[in-house]
Amino acid sequence: MIELPEAAVLAGQIEETISGKRIKSVVAAQTPHKLAWYFGDPQKYGELLTGKTISQAAAHGGMVEITAGSAKLLFSDGANLRHYRPGEKLPDKHQLLLEFDDGSFLVGWVQMYGGLSAFPEGTNDNRYYLVARERPSPLSGDFDEAYFESLVDHAATKLSLKAFLATEQRIPGLGNGVLQDILFNAKMHPKTRVGALSRTDRRSLFNSIKNTLSEMTAKGGRDTENDLFGKRGGYKTKLCKNAAGQPCAVCGALIKKEAYLGGSIYYCPGCQRV
Repeated sequence: MIELPEAAVLAGQIEETISGKRIKSVVAAQTPHKLAWYFGDPQKYGELLTGKTISQAAAHGGMVEITAGSAKLLFSDGANLRHYRPGEKLPDKHQLLLEFDDGSFLVGWVQMYGGLSAFPEGTNDNRYYLVARERPSPLSGDFDEAYFESLVDHAATKLSLKAFLATEQRIPGLGNGVLQDILFNAKMHPKTRVGALSRTDRRSLFNSIKNTLSEMTAKGGRDTENDLFGKRGGYKTKLCKNAAGQPCAVCGALIKKEAYLGGSIYYCPGCQRV
């Protein structure tokens, strides 16, 4: 699942790999998928994109945006992106395929669900996209302690930390995946209420958000996700499905898994108490 670190890594790799390439042909929605989300009619993507040259890529929260002339490509949520060199075998199933004039390809597909969109610049009014573009990234200096404090001050005191951090687009790109290690590093339980945080707790949480996401990005994303070339990220995830039932590396308590707020949470009952 693309979250903030993976979006940043993918955007950087796309800039280095396909910037300057001209789109020769486009195949969209070849493999039907009920939960593949497009902007507008994917059958018109060829007309929109063919002949355009890739100029840049950027990460907005957990979304990867690619500029191709006057058009934009946007990949989000569960979209998988892979670059194939000339002559490499392409996947049989995909939802978006771009062929470049040098014989290389950019291929996107979804497994569970995901967004793969193309649209003229300035026409996409999706709320999640617009908010992700507007709000500062934790990887930037604009996301400072004063900004984080404003988010806390405007949040309902009864919200749990999971709800506060990973819902309502308060911090675009910070999803349930990266949330687990952020809270583990801050020694805070996902069910702890925002109103229970002291000033010191707030500072610890802010620092954990900045430091954890920076480390994940610097190491090429999490080891549970793939980059543009199919390689796993170099950040070793501390809390995920593989950690459930295993001893905590810090205190030795067994990592617990629970269903909570429409997904799973992982935590150490020794290090992270409510």
